Amino acid sequence: MIKQTLFLGTLLLGLSACQTRPNPDVEDLALMGNWHVERILDKAVLDYSPAQLSFAADGSLAGNNSCNNFFGQYQQQGERLTLAPAGTTMKACVDALMAQETSLMQAMALVAAAELKGDKLALLDAGGRPLLLLRQEQDNN
Repeated sequence: MIKQTLFLGTLLLGLSACQTRPNPDVEDLALMGNWHVERILDKAVLDYSPAQLSFAADGSLAGNNSCNNFFGQYQQQGERLTLAPAGTTMKACVDALMAQETSLMQAMALVAAAELKGDKLALLDAGGRPLLLLRQEQDNN
């Protein structure tokens, strides 16, 4: 009986050590600010597209999805990133911008990670494939 209890305790301790827990030592990527969308699902955005994402320190997400404005939340831990757009305005635009808007909103829902290289931010799916490529906008103040 003691051997069984000891075995079960060791097994449970081993299994709990394998669980994924948030690591407070993982440094978050510097996402704060405005990012212009350059590519969506490996396609360049339309010339003069207003598509952009804005990350705030409180976890709020806002921006323009090519035609309409949107808002929502994001969660980040190191390079892990999830976007949760919650609402959008409902203006009608030319067909090309509406199609790009649809692609952007679909891509944002699939984001699982991010890679930052200089002023470029790649948002990736769970398999590491690029969904969005963003360029950091410079603050003109």
